[in-house]
Amino acid sequence: MTMPSLPERADILIVGAGAAGLFAAIWAGRAARPEGRPASIVAVDGARKLGAKILVAGGGRCNVTHWRVTEADYAGGTAPAIRKVLGRFTVDDTIGFFRQLGVEFKREETGKLFPVTDSARTVLDALVTAAGEAGATLVHPARVHALERTADGFRVATDAGSIRAATVILCTGGKSLPKSGSDGAGFALATSLGHSLTAPIVPALVPLVLPADHWIRGLSGLTLPAEVMLLSARGKRLVSFTGSTLCTHTGLSGPSVLDISRHWLVAREADPGVRLAINWLPGEPAESVDRMLMSAPGRGVLAVLRERLPERLARALCEAACAPPTGDLPRDARRRVVQCVTALELPIVGDRGFTVAEATAGGLPLSEVRLETMESRICPGLFFAGEILDVDGRIGGFNFQWAWASGFVAGSAAAAACRGDAHTS
Repeated sequence: MTMPSLPERADILIVGAGAAGLFAAIWAGRAARPEGRPASIVAVDGARKLGAKILVAGGGRCNVTHWRVTEADYAGGTAPAIRKVLGRFTVDDTIGFFRQLGVEFKREETGKLFPVTDSARTVLDALVTAAGEAGATLVHPARVHALERTADGFRVATDAGSIRAATVILCTGGKSLPKSGSDGAGFALATSLGHSLTAPIVPALVPLVLPADHWIRGLSGLTLPAEVMLLSARGKRLVSFTGSTLCTHTGLSGPSVLDISRHWLVAREADPGVRLAINWLPGEPAESVDRMLMSAPGRGVLAVLRERLPERLARALCEAACAPPTGDLPRDARRRVVQCVTALELPIVGDRGFTVAEATAGGLPLSEVRLETMESRICPGLFFAGEILDVDGRIGGFNFQWAWASGFVAGSAAAAACRGDAHTS
């Protein structure tokens, strides 16, 4: 299949044809058509495989959204700003949109919504078809190298040639999963036009790494519910997440760890003394576990722990606490066991990086964008949507919902700009 040629001009040029870019293209086309002459909409993407992030999301099933989404599920920009954008295109709107395209969802116990086909390809194909029906031309692989403001819009240099556009929507993603095309190039395009970036910009939803000799790495493959806590240098709990936790050959992963990863990476920039701790019995405070151990004299700590925890972990905790697994448990050893069970400090030495991270923490500040339109406050005619912005959600479909909502707003507003409608300030 040959790549469509790049036209010399377009009313709306969308850089990046992932979730946010395809959604922006769809709604730009739908918003422009009722006014008579359809707008010329072109979406260019540098990735060899279109929609790579969509295809790998949710283990290849694509967790399209969550049944309940609020601003509390996100970090980065301020809660009121995030809420304002999310309110423009809700979960119900997402369900209705895909239903019109023939894609039905099922809700799992976690609240995640997946296509009933259990195939991400269903979602991507529906989006690509809808973009085409809306009048958008998709050009890929065509990496954008430069974006220049001109008197009548923008001049854009790509692998497929140059194109002039009246308006541009940047939907390039952040820096996560660079093989999918989101390698940070969009940040350079934005800053070349006067925008700034938040600091730090770090991986989000990323597995964390423990020292090579740490005993948790020896439990690779073990999965169980746990609470992971971010503590200040003085021991104050800053944030915590409870959920499935996976011990890996390099450290820890699973929803609880992925969710807290961005908070640890960002916090340590301001306070190197922050640390992570884990409670292997979520909901059980130290006092409760202490009573549990004291109420079973003579049974041995291993026998007590393996009633609540996998045996491999129970034995490892006894060893970590230097506690005898059987027989009487001295008071000091009991205290060490309680500490290891309910507040084991995790000496994290790093993360797996952007190559495996599912999202990016940091990006273009929302303060530099008009939230009613997602248009730049610095460069008129330039719009933004998706992960390039300083918004990242926890695991569960929240980042996709941000892509749908911001893509809807940006695409609709770009079409309005082409029609000459007054922008909302």
